[in-house]
Amino acid sequence: QLVESGGGLVQPGGSLRLSCADSAYSFSRHCMGWFRQAPGKAREGVAAIDTGSGNTYYADSVKGRFTISKDNAKNTLYLQMNSLKPEDTAMYYCVANRFFCPSRQQQVNYWGQGTQVTVS
Repeated sequence: QLVESGGGLVQPGGSLRLSCADSAYSFSRHCMGWFRQAPGKAREGVAAIDTGSGNTYYADSVKGRFTISKDNAKNTLYLQMNSLKPEDTAMYYCVANRFFCPSRQQQVNYWGQGTQVTVS
């Protein structure tokens, strides 16, 4: 089970940190990440982390502004979001995959319920 927190309303240029608490055994998670969905748009991948190698992946639109990380002791995933823009407004979903890092929503194995981020 994936449970997100940390969303909210922030002004442009501000920062937020999203958290995702994972109740599953870590060995079942090859990759964890974040997707987002803005109103009227499809869900898109934002960032991902390979839990084995530690390699990280980012969408071009967030590179240099967002940082994904994982605290293995707490079994919690984070997304630090800086220099937020109005176009970052979306529902953000924590995701987890068994075998590879997903690039499309159809590839995701597990979804959280989502947390709303509004930049205005």
